[in-house]
Amino acid sequence: MVAAQVRGISAGDAEAVAGVLGRAFDDDPVWQWIIPRPEGRVARLAAVFELLTDKVHRPRGGCEVAGRGGEIEAAALWDPPGEWTVPLSVQLRQVVPLVRAFGLRMPTSLRALHAVERRHPSEPHWYLAVLGTDPGAQGNGLGGALLESGLSRCEGMPAYLESTKESNVPFYERFGFRVTERFEPPGGCPPVWLMWRRPA
Repeated sequence: MVAAQVRGISAGDAEAVAGVLGRAFDDDPVWQWIIPRPEGRVARLAAVFELLTDKVHRPRGGCEVAGRGGEIEAAALWDPPGEWTVPLSVQLRQVVPLVRAFGLRMPTSLRALHAVERRHPSEPHWYLAVLGTDPGAQGNGLGGALLESGLSRCEGMPAYLESTKESNVPFYERFGFRVTERFEPPGGCPPVWLMWRRPA
């Protein structure tokens, strides 16, 4: 097995990262609820993740990619303490791309996502907004390598994430996260597991 190589996300990585995350979340229950039609879902997800990577998370300095042999096969989008919210100016610039991605589901989807956001802890923490591995590269330790790298920067701070798949909960528990709530957003959105990690 080739060892995972982890590095920070650069400005030119957004498209590759978006493709990886689009494929990684194609079978995710919440994203399937937001974008029900399988035709074109990966492309629409990639458009959303490119926007989130390049305009929201990467500029904050906590994002990384992992792969074997120089390839980008997994990505983690982290936000430092106090920087997890999206400014109104950035939200307004995202409206048109999000309408293209979400279509008529946008109002219902945003209601559900905002309900999850309202449960976000107020205590200072590192926030793992997104972690995903290309399906063809799963099982090679890339997600674990990204988590270890990200958690090593927490420096005595807690960490928080929302898991949209119950099957991923044991994976995060191996790294010290614990479920604080199983939350069911409004509108029929599938449940989300809110997870908190105390400082090591």
